[in-house]
Amino acid sequence: MLHTRSGAAPADGGRLHAAPVSPGRTIQSVDRAIDVLEVLAQTGEKLPLKEIARKTGLNVSTCHHLLATLVNRGYVGRSRFGRMYFIGGKVSALFHRRPSHFNVVELAMPALRRLNRETGEAVHLSVLQSHRLMRLAWLDSSHPVGVGTSQTDEALAAHATAAGKAVLAWLPETETARVLTETGLRPFTDRTITDRRTFMQELHEVRRNGYASDCEEFQPGVRCLGSAVRDASGAVIAAVSCRLPEMRATPEVVGLIRQAVCDCTQSLSERLASPE
Repeated sequence: MLHTRSGAAPADGGRLHAAPVSPGRTIQSVDRAIDVLEVLAQTGEKLPLKEIARKTGLNVSTCHHLLATLVNRGYVGRSRFGRMYFIGGKVSALFHRRPSHFNVVELAMPALRRLNRETGEAVHLSVLQSHRLMRLAWLDSSHPVGVGTSQTDEALAAHATAAGKAVLAWLPETETARVLTETGLRPFTDRTITDRRTFMQELHEVRRNGYASDCEEFQPGVRCLGSAVRDASGAVIAAVSCRLPEMRATPEVVGLIRQAVCDCTQSLSERLASPE
C-alpha cells in the first residue's frame, strides 16, 4: 500500500486586472444576464425557463435567448431532459482566476483534519483542472491498514472516483462531455462505468442524493464517498472524499462516513460563502 502525507499543491495563477468602471449608464443586456445568473445562484437549484423569466421580470423569449448564450459560454448548465437550468462551471473558473483573498487549502485543513479524526480513514481534497482530477490536500488513514493510490492514475479517473463524480455532476453537460471524451471512460476495474449513458444516469443520482460514491470502480477492494464544496455563487470548486478498504465498509460505517463527508463539505461551503 502506498501512503501519503497531508500536503498541498500550489494554486497560484496570473492576476486578472479589471479596468475601473464609472457609474452611470449601463448596458441592459448585461444587466439582464447578470440577473439570470443571480437568480440561479441564489436559488441553488435547477429552474425551468418560465420560472427564471418570472423571477427576473423578463419575457420568456428574451430570457430564453439570454440562457442560450450563457449555456453556450458555460456560465449556465442545462439538463439533458427538459428545459431546466442551473449555475454553470464557468462561474467557478472565474472564481479561481480572481485575486485570491484566502487559500482554499488553508481554509479547508481544519475541517479535513476533523473528518480524518472522526472517520479514521484517508481524506482527500480534490479539484478538476481541465479533465484531470488533482489532489490539493490529503490525510492518511489512522488504521493499520489504509488505502493508497497513484496520483498519476487518479488524475485521469474523474469518472471512476467519488470526488470526480461529485464535481462532474454539477458541470454543464457540454463540459462533462468534454471531460469524458478526454478521459475516454477508461476502465480501471471491472466495476468502472464505461458506458456514457449509464454514467450520465449516475451523475443524475449524485445530484439527487447530494453525494457520490464508488465501490471498487477505481481500486479493487476500496470504497470511496465524496461530496462537492461550493463557493458563494453556488458553483462547485472542489470535492472532499473519504476512502476506506471494502473490508471495513459495513452499511453502518458507510452511513456514518457519508454523513460526516456531507457535513464537512457543507461546513466548508458556508465558510467559503463568507470567508471574512
